[in-house]
Amino acid sequence: MAIISTLLGFELHAVLEACLFAVGLYAVASVLTFLYFASIHRFKVPGPTFVQPLVGGLVTMIRDPFKFWEDQRLFSPNGYSWHSIFSQFTVFATKADLCQRIFAVNGENSLTLALHPNGKIILGNDNIAFQSGERHKALRASFMALFTNKALSLYLPIQERLAHEYIADWSKRFPHGGKPEEMRSYIRDLNCETSQEVFLGRHLHNRKKFTENYNNMTEGFLSAPIYFPGTALYKAVQSRKLVIHDLEEAVERSKQYMAQPDAQPHCLLDFWTATISDLVREAKERGEEPPTFSDNERMADTMMDFLFASQDASTASLTMITATMAERPEILERVRAEQRTLRPNDEPLTYDLVQEMKFTRQCVLEQLRLYPPAPMVPMLAHAPFQIDENFTAPKGSLIIPSLVGSCREGFTNPDEYDPDRMGDARQEDRKFAKQFIPFGVGPHRCVGYNYAINHLTVYLALVAHHAEWKRTRTPNSDKIIYLPTLYPHDCLCTWKARGGNKQASA
Repeated sequence: MAIISTLLGFELHAVLEACLFAVGLYAVASVLTFLYFASIHRFKVPGPTFVQPLVGGLVTMIRDPFKFWEDQRLFSPNGYSWHSIFSQFTVFATKADLCQRIFAVNGENSLTLALHPNGKIILGNDNIAFQSGERHKALRASFMALFTNKALSLYLPIQERLAHEYIADWSKRFPHGGKPEEMRSYIRDLNCETSQEVFLGRHLHNRKKFTENYNNMTEGFLSAPIYFPGTALYKAVQSRKLVIHDLEEAVERSKQYMAQPDAQPHCLLDFWTATISDLVREAKERGEEPPTFSDNERMADTMMDFLFASQDASTASLTMITATMAERPEILERVRAEQRTLRPNDEPLTYDLVQEMKFTRQCVLEQLRLYPPAPMVPMLAHAPFQIDENFTAPKGSLIIPSLVGSCREGFTNPDEYDPDRMGDARQEDRKFAKQFIPFGVGPHRCVGYNYAINHLTVYLALVAHHAEWKRTRTPNSDKIIYLPTLYPHDCLCTWKARGGNKQASA
């Protein structure tokens, strides 16, 4: 027994020593990590007082991303701050002038977009998000015809029809007095179908299977970066191949359709196909090679990017504005009053009519200002980048301009939802035009921002005019979640169809 006790005591002593050594090693690593990053910014940049070795703020960010980035923003609400993400030095920029300057830079020798680690694996290296320089500029120039007044007018009947169908369905499935339903996935379905109809029209076949594969891709974006059969990332990559195949076929159908005499575009792809046809013809007349983005595979890749860009960002804003209006009946009534004035007989929407919806549009712009759907855009520094006269971020840093930070700089009571700030009397959207950048600015500004604003305005106009909805609040209803676009923590609603102006008049 004495021998056993001695051995146990020795083992416990060894375990205790090992634990103390590990704690000491961690403490030393913590100090060295902090001193390393402190030496980079020489204690001149606001930021955390403690950084965990190796992981930095990664664990905290994963637990509650929105709170993590909001805390980071509050280190310096109108400037910049630092943190460490998995031992990568990170500069978080909130000052509008600085955000503008960062967004203006785009090149392999300066700054390039740095998406989720799974981004390049799923989307591929040729995706527009990863392009820069003249090639990227030429590709974006080919989009000019896709979002003109003529094109937006063509998309409107599709948006209106699908919104009516979904509102009617919600009113039947989730009636007042019944169990409230979380609306995020249902609004996503509406947005997904609208994007497919508007962008691809009748050229996209087998939509059910296409949507399933597309959803596999989006799920892979936020999965663990582990690639082997059975993982979400592997499934996403395999699904991407099928998505691209379907999109290549859609591109070919569009090319054949638009080659017919007197063919008229019926979707976004047709507008782009017409532009591509002109570019190819002009290149041939000059004896040059056609643009690299004119073949079916590259066009399919770009159409996939359009679908991604419109899907999560617009779904987030549509869900946000649904929750916002449920909480502000007095503002919702003003939207309805505007609809009664502009559409006394429930007239169908036209482009000009939507432009007259000034207050409805103010509500949309204010929603985008308060919660930009893509709250930040990480950039990787390929060379030292001067932040200001006092500080230069080293090569290899992540530099993250905050759209949330910029969109709240200068505005009166910036944390309040106040659509009147966007009206003719106050014109804060014009006074603070430099700060109001919910779609970014520069080479990677969202090319479809006019479509996105129209889409949100049409949705709000129709849902306000033709439906009543009640939101069931929970203890978390005022929280925001980061997916990585910004959503209300919950949007539990029941629905009831309205008779529009006819019912209101009765």
